[in-house]
Amino acid sequence: MTSQKLSFPRQHARTQRFTLGAPRAFTVSPDETRVIFLRSTSGTDRTTRLWVLDPATGEERIAADPDVLLGGSTEKLSAQERARRERTREGSAGIVSYAVDAAAELAAFALSGKVYVAELRAGTARALPVPGPVIDPRPSPDGRHIAYVAKGALRVVDATGEGDRALAEPEDPQVTYGLAEFIAAEEMHRHRGFWWSPESDRLLVARADENPVQRWYIADPAHPERRPAEVAYPAAGTPDAEVRLFVMDLEGARTEVVWDREAFPYLAQVHWSSAGAPLLLVQARDQRSQRYLAVDPETGATRIVHVDEDPVWLDLFPGVPAWAPDGRLVRIADEGGARVLAAGDRPLTGSQLHVQAVLDIGESDILISAVAGEDAVEPEIGQIHVYRVNELGIERISEGVGVHSAVRSGALSVVVSAVPEEPGTAAWVVRDGKRLVRIASFAQEPVLAARVTLTEGGARRIPCAVLLPSDYQESDGPLPVLLDPYGGPHGRRVVAAHNPHLTSQWFADQGFAVVVADGRGAPGRSPAWEKAVRDDFTLTLDDQIEALEGLAGRFPLDLSRVAIRGWSYGGYLAGLAALRRPDVFHAAVVGAPVTDWRLYDTHYTERYLGDPARQPEVYAANSLVTDDGLSEPASEARPMMIVHGLADDNVVVAHALRLSSALLAAGRPHEVLPLSGVTHMTPQEQVAENLLLLQVDFLKRSLGMSGA
Repeated sequence: MTSQKLSFPRQHARTQRFTLGAPRAFTVSPDETRVIFLRSTSGTDRTTRLWVLDPATGEERIAADPDVLLGGSTEKLSAQERARRERTREGSAGIVSYAVDAAAELAAFALSGKVYVAELRAGTARALPVPGPVIDPRPSPDGRHIAYVAKGALRVVDATGEGDRALAEPEDPQVTYGLAEFIAAEEMHRHRGFWWSPESDRLLVARADENPVQRWYIADPAHPERRPAEVAYPAAGTPDAEVRLFVMDLEGARTEVVWDREAFPYLAQVHWSSAGAPLLLVQARDQRSQRYLAVDPETGATRIVHVDEDPVWLDLFPGVPAWAPDGRLVRIADEGGARVLAAGDRPLTGSQLHVQAVLDIGESDILISAVAGEDAVEPEIGQIHVYRVNELGIERISEGVGVHSAVRSGALSVVVSAVPEEPGTAAWVVRDGKRLVRIASFAQEPVLAARVTLTEGGARRIPCAVLLPSDYQESDGPLPVLLDPYGGPHGRRVVAAHNPHLTSQWFADQGFAVVVADGRGAPGRSPAWEKAVRDDFTLTLDDQIEALEGLAGRFPLDLSRVAIRGWSYGGYLAGLAALRRPDVFHAAVVGAPVTDWRLYDTHYTERYLGDPARQPEVYAANSLVTDDGLSEPASEARPMMIVHGLADDNVVVAHALRLSSALLAAGRPHEVLPLSGVTHMTPQEQVAENLLLLQVDFLKRSLGMSGA
């Protein structure tokens, strides 16, 4: 707990959680001669470059360098690009995303509001003379055209830079063509709004109209001379953006795609490949029914391919829906109590696997990522593996305990692995199961090592991670406990990897036994496990307590001194713990919390809690505050540190302010740490560093620890 340990917050912030310098966003060319990826040149370099690797020789070269392309000038981001990066939680600079043609010979990307194209074989890059600021440029499959969005218009330009034209221009400032609306990007993980046809002769283009969406205003109190930012925020129970879809040819002629938008307003996924007709996944507002629709691009008519119904909710998954080469619909579904991969009407996996994503669809198999299911032989706590699946069976292709993913084209793959014993990730180019070359990572080595024990706690066998101080000896006796969860739906913290536990280890090295628990609602195990929280988020608090008590007999936990910290849903959970269970929790760091679920967005909140107009009592019971003040607080007050970014457009600062007002009205002491200019992320180096140090100071003071 000396100077080296205290340097971790600065290193953690400067390296953006040790992600800078690590290769990412891989693409394998269909001819298997190139691997394209993004990477910065060091563990503290924020500027990401586009690289190409030759898998036969292992030679790497830069295909596009922002410093060269910008001539040393500072990168400029439009407000729309900043919002787009906030939705994707992108904190780096330079080339942060790219798209390629079908042959992976031409790449397009946006940089400082301009369109650039890179010839990946030649290693040259150039800007195209088009109006900006540009968002999301994408080459046509044949590489002859680039489609992009500028000022809400969907435009196309020849790859030579000639023939720029608008295919669709917004009718008013609240309309965009070719962009994902807020809900699609934030909650459906659909980050794009146009799709090329396989023949490169037309596109599917989403039109988003935000006129029905209520307006909120996010001010910067530190700069009263600035106007508040206006955002269209669809809070639970209020209107969403209206989304329509058009087929457009390269001259701008359009045909509207027709489906029952009143019954199925959410355009969740779009897939267009040579294997079949354009494919849509549309959801009902309550997310309990959805339709897979095939589109006739000539007429815009749709036909129903498949229908899903679920009395609780339906989840969305990466990589699906899609067509298999033989024309069958590939999807992930909850069937027979398990989350399975299905092709057509046939499940290809069972209850031993819990499928998470489709990574690639080949001629003879489907590549998926999955975790151990309810009926797995071993629980494989925190592990994610890659599997090849077809009618003949299931084959695991990732090796060793860890968190694994992959991209693939033909017989060539890039397998990315993170393991508990080593920092960072290892990206290997693999052909037919044989490792060819490891793609270099320039990420920094952390100044501390995470010593994590993965286990299960309580009768429900809740997945847990336990971290003790690096120098802990049994003679030191029981330690104050810090629960460090996310704890909510779609978020996993207990993972069989090293770097995700570094911050928890740093807190442990300040004198805590740190417990991370993924209770009901967290991904994994079974659909029933994830969906148990419907209408009742308080179950996630029950599981934190069950895990804590279940671990107390096996680890040196002092249950008379228990604190909890969290961010986002974890912040909500920390606030819930302090308010409702002060008999267990003695202090809480409440970061960027949702405190009134009526103020969070439609797609997320209504999935779990329903319509606030129909179930006001559910919202009140699950919120920390209501119009009447604190919601169901226990009589005993516990110290809380509330932390919130004033520029947060996802969980707006009103949540923290309403909680503080309710605590003040109830005469309950608390601390508020407003972060000026900070969004839902905290990428600023000094802010991120000092935020960790201030939390430790608060926790030690609140628990009466020496050195506070």
